[in-house]
Amino acid sequence: LKVEAEAAYAKSTTITIENVVTNFYFADTKKCALLKEKVMEFLVENGQEVLNKLSFKDAPESATMFQDFMTAVAMGKSDDKDYDGDDPIKFKTMSVNALRRKLSDKGLDIDGTREMMIAALEGSY
Repeated sequence: LKVEAEAAYAKSTTITIENVVTNFYFADTKKCALLKEKVMEFLVENGQEVLNKLSFKDAPESATMFQDFMTAVAMGKSDDKDYDGDDPIKFKTMSVNALRRKLSDKGLDIDGTREMMIAALEGSY
């Protein structure tokens, strides 16, 4: 149910400069990988506007924010978002939807952070 609610929220929410930080921290604290991916894509696609209009000086810390951002940058330059093979190196640049499909195909849990999903896939080989 959580995964379905997250998918519905992510699909119906437009990420903007005004709500990007709130949505990031909500996604981070609730382990909503799909929403977090959407927020990171917004940050990458709107980098100049983000730098000009937002201050992260007083934002709460996230242990994974830098890694999440770098993943979003790498995904933007990769053709592996919808990868369906078995090369664990490519799991890191797959979209959350592609990771969840692969996990489901293997009968594994599809909930959790991106890192949890990748670890589960790697552990299944």
